[in-house]
Amino acid sequence: MKQISKDMTIAEILTVDRGVVPFLLNAGMHCVGCPSAAMETLEEASFVHGTEVDNLVDEINDYLKASA
Repeated sequence: MKQISKDMTIAEILTVDRGVVPFLLNAGMHCVGCPSAAMETLEEASFVHGTEVDNLVDEINDYLKASA
């Protein structure tokens, strides 16, 4: 089963499943295609965008589990 973690970069998360893009955009992370996505972890991006990382990880992993 596919899962993500908060220490993965945005780019790594996008390789797991492109269907997570709406979750990132809804969290204010419009950087899914920018160079920062290759280096910034989900935890770092969540901090910058004022998003609760654990909730976002849970939402994305719930989606991944349901789409398996």
